[in-house]
Amino acid sequence: MRENCVIKTENLTKEYKLGVIGSGTLRHDLQSWYARIRGKDDPNLKIGANQYSAGDRFLALDSLDIEINRGERVGIIGANGAGKSTFLKLLSRVTSPTDGEIKFRGRIASMLEVGTGFHGELTGRENIYLNGAILGMSKAEITEKIDKIIEFSECEKFIDTPVKRYSSGMFVKLAFAVAAHLDAEILIMDEVLAVGDMQFQKKCIAKMRELALNENRTVLYVSHNMNTIRELCSRCIVLDHGKKIFDGDVENAIKIYLGGEQEDFAFYNYNGSHKEPCKRNDIELLRAGYYGKTDNLFYNGEIMPLELSWQNNEDIDNLCLRIEVSDYRRFPVTAFVIEDFYSGKKGEKASMRFKINIARIASGGYYTRYVFYNRKSDTLPYESVEIAAGLRFRKRMPERNGNRWQKAWGSVLMDEIELDDNKS
Repeated sequence: MRENCVIKTENLTKEYKLGVIGSGTLRHDLQSWYARIRGKDDPNLKIGANQYSAGDRFLALDSLDIEINRGERVGIIGANGAGKSTFLKLLSRVTSPTDGEIKFRGRIASMLEVGTGFHGELTGRENIYLNGAILGMSKAEITEKIDKIIEFSECEKFIDTPVKRYSSGMFVKLAFAVAAHLDAEILIMDEVLAVGDMQFQKKCIAKMRELALNENRTVLYVSHNMNTIRELCSRCIVLDHGKKIFDGDVENAIKIYLGGEQEDFAFYNYNGSHKEPCKRNDIELLRAGYYGKTDNLFYNGEIMPLELSWQNNEDIDNLCLRIEVSDYRRFPVTAFVIEDFYSGKKGEKASMRFKINIARIASGGYYTRYVFYNRKSDTLPYESVEIAAGLRFRKRMPERNGNRWQKAWGSVLMDEIELDDNKS
């Protein structure tokens, strides 16, 4: 292992044998065995459940090679069943690999499930000492930090109550406080923060970031919440069916996880599948594209050249267009509007080109949506004519004063702060 490397896996493989796990009692196991040798369905299986033979195997992890350095904040994402939790269990030595090797430096503190390592009959205070002892710390070391742990956990009133009476949120608060304050070089979290309230989640993310930056601890974090992945992590690994399919930039990892990696098209031909419910169908959108471009990547200072084609199903007067822009979470970012730009007769086909200034939009990937609308008269409110999913685009911009724009800062670029030399 390199000097700065704290976790290294080589050809890490975990295989499970299906259909050979006991059902809980000897009687049920004998029933299942007798049904199997007679070629009958297992009477102890749930209706609709898959029945596996003793020879079936499942690869939870398949030849995984990963290196993680000291002080890194690594997010691990992927669909359910991708192997994320299995990977963390192997690192935490909850289970052993079928093949391959794991090397690591330092003590590991892990939270794989709510209340992992807690004894229900012991109080919160006693469980703090128990967890510390499991991590190899002395009683004196734990006593030195216990006040900070209790304060961070927000469980002061209940610290001498048996934890079996704790809610799941209290479990998480105390378990995270213990893991974050004890002297472990590697901190592993598996989706447990989803149980806590929003304010405590922010507090935990800030604490993990502080541990990585100030104390050079290594953090591994599994979550389906892309907001927390983006806030915390400096690197992201994407797993799919036990294999590593991406390792690198957080934004690119999130894009792959959300299925948006194939975004290099620069036009849509509409065939009805891209439309959304609308009030009237006076027009039918036929095509959208970036004219003069072969991709959907725009750099700072570049104007977006958009061309839209449609057919009039009815007579159209004073057509208006609103182009709505949203981020990868489909949260609104901004909108561009043009009013009264077209009128036409029923059956006509029309094509219009627009120049859109996206200078104030920060780096990142975006979705667009096209809302055509008009109003029958000046006394009536605007009414939607057609709503359709639009093209996606990606914006890139140069570093400003050596700082690369972070998505967590927002999606809108503002002018630099002006210094006011006038002192009162």
